Amino acid sequence: MSDSVLKLHHPAADATATTWTIHSATPICLRGTVRVPGDKSISHRALMLGALATGETEIRGLLLGEDPRSTAACFRAMGAQISELNTERVTVQGIGLGQLQEPESVLDAGNSGTTLRLMLGILASHTDRFFVVTGDDSLRSRPMGRVVKPLEQMGAKIWGRQGGKFAPLAIQGQKLQPIHYQSPIASAQVKSCVMLAGLMCEGETIVTEPHQSRDHSERMFRAFGADVEVDVEACRVVVKGPAQLKGQPVTVPGDISSAAFWMVAAAIVPDSDLMIENVGINPTRTGVLEALQQMEADITLENQRTVAGEPVADIRVRHSKLKACRIEGAIIPRLIDEIPVLAVAAAFAEGTTVIRDAAELRVKESDRLTAMATQLQKFGAQVSEHPDGLDITGGTPLQGTEVESWGDHRIAMSFAIASLNATGTTTIHHAESAAISYPDFVPTLDAVVHN
Repeated sequence: MSDSVLKLHHPAADATATTWTIHSATPICLRGTVRVPGDKSISHRALMLGALATGETEIRGLLLGEDPRSTAACFRAMGAQISELNTERVTVQGIGLGQLQEPESVLDAGNSGTTLRLMLGILASHTDRFFVVTGDDSLRSRPMGRVVKPLEQMGAKIWGRQGGKFAPLAIQGQKLQPIHYQSPIASAQVKSCVMLAGLMCEGETIVTEPHQSRDHSERMFRAFGADVEVDVEACRVVVKGPAQLKGQPVTVPGDISSAAFWMVAAAIVPDSDLMIENVGINPTRTGVLEALQQMEADITLENQRTVAGEPVADIRVRHSKLKACRIEGAIIPRLIDEIPVLAVAAAFAEGTTVIRDAAELRVKESDRLTAMATQLQKFGAQVSEHPDGLDITGGTPLQGTEVESWGDHRIAMSFAIASLNATGTTTIHHAESAAISYPDFVPTLDAVVHN
């Protein structure tokens, strides 16, 4: 292992901010074995369903990022008993579906869009209880109308800024009615919100999407005892309520969104060979693997197995000469969170990589299309921005530079990966946001970088 390639600096003007400085003057490679944090999507759902179930839910491998901490804090405030969060064993003593207590104060989802959007479906169905939910500056700027609209069709009463489009939001719990919601976008958050509301409705709640989004909710609903039907070809899910949920043991696999950073790093840095262990390879999440394989990355899946209903594998990635590809259409919902780091891979690929149908990236923690376009250009990459995507022409050697992460965890870590194969020093501002999904990113990077 080399001396730390990544230095941390806390600007005097803001003690909470962190700047990363990465110096790659000497040739490096990445070698070794990595264990990535638990899957964020599954961690959220395990905490939520555990709180709504009767009996005890035991969670192993929970992600310790800021977002699941926000979920746990919200449900503790409504009466669920959740032990101290750790990766070994977390217990949730559920209080039963429909039994959440009215909190004494405002529920704070922090930076977590999953926490806020999914929780709305739960709160809206708790009759005769009043809730107010909010988040940080970033979350209060992100669109909530996409989940408020179907909930209102079910009979929910929700108030918020600009007609309920933005948090803070106030919810007066109601007895909801099942609907068939034709979602205009493929979004696991929208689908899951409506499904959660449907758990307490009498009858069938149906969600149909233009493309299939990640299916962690469907899998976990079934594990907890809910009656769920899935038609993959029609992109439709049916929840039959009212449900009876029972606490379950849950083992959270490694998050493929976190693994994506190491996949791209090993692919672009010469002489690299990384093994990423215990990664969830749910088919609704493996778009990043397919995109990298299209780019002719040297990737093999080993020790494939099933853990708690989710497919898992160890992923080996070796350096290779990447080729450009097109990323668009039905694959986009299956790799939406990985597009920033795939843009980094594209900067080192031969030819022009085209990314389209990804306008959803403009309403994430930052406008990720603008962030990647403008900041990759500072490295010297050839990038053009489009309303729903990017064109990235690879082959131009990148130069270390000073970039802004816009307080977005995936942007910060993507630029850290880009800097490993750039000449000179790269400075990344507001990188403290990495703790949202990957608190141990820096020590993991130090462990696998070798001179």
